[in-house]
This record gives sequence, structure tokens and C-alpha cells, in this order.
Amino acid sequence: MAQTYFTSDTHFGHQGILSPRMHIPRVFASIQEHDERFPLVRSFSANHLQIVRGTVHFPVPEAGAVAYELQEICANYLMCIDGRTRVFRMSEGGREMLIYKVGTGGTCALTTQCLLSGGGFPAQSVAEARAELAALPSDTFRQLMRESDAFRSFVLDDYTKLLSGMFDLVEEIAFAPLERRLARRLLVEADANGIVWKTHQ
Repeated sequence: MAQTYFTSDTHFGHQGILSPRMHIPRVFASIQEHDERFPLVRSFSANHLQIVRGTVHFPVPEAGAVAYELQEICANYLMCIDGRTRVFRMSEGGREMLIYKVGTGGTCALTTQCLLSGGGFPAQSVAEARAELAALPSDTFRQLMRESDAFRSFVLDDYTKLLSGMFDLVEEIAFAPLERRLARRLLVEADANGIVWKTHQ
């Protein structure tokens, strides 16, 4: 099967083809290489594992690469093998509200919602650090949701946990004092040395 490559210059929610002038990212031999981070792989039947191996691709976005724009159609179910992405909304005045981050071994709750409902992505998502992802095309995602008990349980269990975290965010915004919210935000934005490179604007 021909290998498709991906670049951080494209939206990695879509299938952006790597041009000859661009750097070719590391190619993963098989989804089975990542069964430690996603034990789900061990639960696939031989038929479903073959389907996944034949359709999965591995985007390697650099920091700042766009995953999804607001209301963009979700073309892939994304699993984070390594790195980190940030999901957020922007106000009309240009102020960013962080919804959550997806780190190593994680998935994106809003991508799941988008694929299940058929609607557009209700936020924006970018790679906060260089990331290595496994991307299942939407058709494969829907087939596995219909046919694989293991995949369906993994997706819904993970979605439930992430959704619970989003409700915690709503509670924080609605009821927590401003000072506590500001302190927590500064902790999130701080670098490894505890320094926050932000202005009051």
C-alpha cells in the first residue's frame, strides 16, 4: 500500500499531502507499535486490525500547526501518540478561552462529538508542542463504532471522562472567584522555570 505523508503546513484534521520540498516526518511501521499507549489495539479482531492498519495515517505537526478551525468538518478521529495539542475558543474581542489540552495517550472529546453528530468542530485546535498523532478517517471510525465492541467502549469511555472534565471547567468559570481562576491560568501558562510570558492584554 502506498504511504501518504503529512506536514505541519496543513490542517492535520484533513489529509494534507507532503510536497517534495517539505521535510518527510518519521513513518510508523504499524499502529501496533503504540499498543502501550493505546491498549485498545490489542483488543481488535484480526479483521478490524487489518482495517485500521490499512487506513490509519500519522500526522506529525510542529508547534503552532492547526488541527481544526471553528466549525470545520472533522475528517479524522485523532489519538495523540506524543506531544500536546490545545483546544480553545476565541471571543469576538480576540480573547482566548482554553477548553482543554490533549497530551500523550489522549483523544479529543470535541472531535468525537463532531464525528458522532456530523456537525462542525465547535472550537479551534492547534499543536502546542510538536506532536505525533494517529488519525483514523471518519469512515473507518464509523465502521469500527458499528462493528467493534472494544473500539466503541474505548471511544465512549474516553469521551465520558473528557466531558466530565469540561463540566468541571464550566463550574470553574461560573462559580470560582476571579482570583482563583487567574492563579490557575497562570500555573497553566507558566514554563518549566515557572515564568509566564504574557502581558495583561
